[in-house]
Amino acid sequence: MILPHQKEEPMPPAMFDFSVVRELRKREGMNIAELSRRSGVSAAVISKLERNQTQAELETLFKLSRVLGLNATDILALAESRTAQRENATEHQTGGFNFREIRYANVRCLSGTAPAGARISRPEVHRDDYELCWVLKGRVRFTLPDETHDLAAGNALQFDAILDHTYEALEDSEILILHIRKDKRF
Repeated sequence: MILPHQKEEPMPPAMFDFSVVRELRKREGMNIAELSRRSGVSAAVISKLERNQTQAELETLFKLSRVLGLNATDILALAESRTAQRENATEHQTGGFNFREIRYANVRCLSGTAPAGARISRPEVHRDDYELCWVLKGRVRFTLPDETHDLAAGNALQFDAILDHTYEALEDSEILILHIRKDKRF
């Protein structure tokens, strides 16, 4: 019993919520019996997973994932409890561009400003990412191996970041750059 002057401590979220199996099963148009027959996992285990009354063993995830057209790690990632991840921005300067940056495992976000004439040629070495640049203010020239793009405020460009590329501020400019990790499944 909690007394009026005491606070109830919040329960930490469960590490995994396997009720996602129900949504995956329904997406494939199967009932529990069909998923059980095709995967070899008992209907009782599937039912308990879908009601989040048990945790899945790796072998169970493997069997279910094959029928659902996924990898076991896909189901595990979908079932993982989501919590917010807070980061603080870092700042750096290169080629006359001033950047504030936030990094996460799958995305890197840079907010940059540059005076007219600032130029970054062969920006720092990238991972195998996609790069998206959105010009928020001013005009910026993007030079890639076989093409050049002059973008004004409101224009954006996406390209494979592994390509050599140059940013040149044609006017005082503000840009937003996202480096998005490429999915490596194999």
